Amino acid sequence: MVQLKVRKVGNSLGVTLPAEAARALRVQEGDQIFLTEGPGGSFRITPYDPEFSAAMETAESFMARYRNALRELAR
Repeated sequence: MVQLKVRKVGNSLGVTLPAEAARALRVQEGDQIFLTEGPGGSFRITPYDPEFSAAMETAESFMARYRNALRELAR
């Protein structure tokens, strides 16, 4: 478990990730990270946008279904 300290940053609140956590998340300064709500009021920090992932799954499903039509359109 990693303990983080909440600090005031302008009119917002912020936390600093220890170097070990940043390496594990594979993030660097300037990268975006996402805080998603989990079960039981928990939260998860991830470098992956869950909305983008859902959109990509929808797109891949569409492309698989209409593969032949898309192939013809690409000619």
